[in-house]
Amino acid sequence: MEKIHFSTQLWVGDDALKELETIQGKKIFVVTDPFIVESGLSKEITSYLSANEYLIFSDIVPDPPIEKVVAGIKAMNRFGANVIVAIGGGSAIDAAKAMKYFGKRTLKTEIETFIAIPTTSGTGSEVTNFAVITVPETATKYPLVTDEIQPDIAILDTNLVMSVPPKITADTGMDVLTHVLEAYVSTEANLVADAFAEKVVKLVFDNLEKAYRDGTDRQARANMHLASCMAGMAFNLTSLGLNHGIAHAAGARLHVPHGRMNGILLPTVIEYNADLAHYTADNYAAKRYTALANCLGESTKNPRMGVQNLIRAVKQLRQKLDMPATLTEFGLPRETISQEQDAIALAALADGCTSTNPRRASLEDVKKIIETIS
Repeated sequence: MEKIHFSTQLWVGDDALKELETIQGKKIFVVTDPFIVESGLSKEITSYLSANEYLIFSDIVPDPPIEKVVAGIKAMNRFGANVIVAIGGGSAIDAAKAMKYFGKRTLKTEIETFIAIPTTSGTGSEVTNFAVITVPETATKYPLVTDEIQPDIAILDTNLVMSVPPKITADTGMDVLTHVLEAYVSTEANLVADAFAEKVVKLVFDNLEKAYRDGTDRQARANMHLASCMAGMAFNLTSLGLNHGIAHAAGARLHVPHGRMNGILLPTVIEYNADLAHYTADNYAAKRYTALANCLGESTKNPRMGVQNLIRAVKQLRQKLDMPATLTEFGLPRETISQEQDAIALAALADGCTSTNPRRASLEDVKKIIETIS
């Protein structure tokens, strides 16, 4: 038996932020990053919270380290917060999730309502029970997975993503694509997640390049923002796979932006999972990848052709987004990659996302993937 539930309420539309005015008499802890504060975006959003006390905590950096989470927990406790509003990309929302979870366990902080307001279209963190926290001392990213960190409300407002720079649009969009490709071939895949994934794949290929080339294309921005949310709903049901397992490990040690790392890995991981060299009639991943390729307008029942069509489509999209195909093309020296290869491979195998990959990977398998993308 499967239990499927979506506990996050979505507020969607150009006037969605105005609904924040219904919150009154609360002590709101706002978690965001310095850019959101400097750009004036946090001021715009907090203007709807005037019937409350609020404190802005903006000491958030990409791949939030545990010390930032600890600092946030202490500030939240001193303030006496009972509501959290997280504004930003995955880093701000993930940090807020960790603050909520660990704050309850360390300082007995009780949060009544957790609201996530994404300002990028990529992580889907606003609707998931996932967070990723970095421990710098060991250069390790740890997934935190529990329903306790699922936001109660997610606000999707296209206005908040209209000014996202092209490079971040590309990185976050490739993360969306990776989320649904991994959800679709996950060992925990189900029909509900499949429906989200099949729709999102088409949305990404129809809209991501448009949003990248012309950031003022409102429809493309809106479609990618919704696609990101739907992708989050998909992988929240199924978990992810080896692509994210390696991306977490390599991102922590090589400091490659998460979406870009996913984009570098994706064609190679698809090829690995499909295992066409040893193809048999019951090859689960190859058949699933073929079904997704057919969502893009292809029409084949031949898994070999279907997988090749999907890999070709991903590579072409990556090229159109001016994204690197290898780690050296990204700018990393081969020596650096070689030095970190074993540690990355070990960390990837230990990553929680890897456990639902359709093909069980060995240490040598992962090292070979890293060599291929070097």
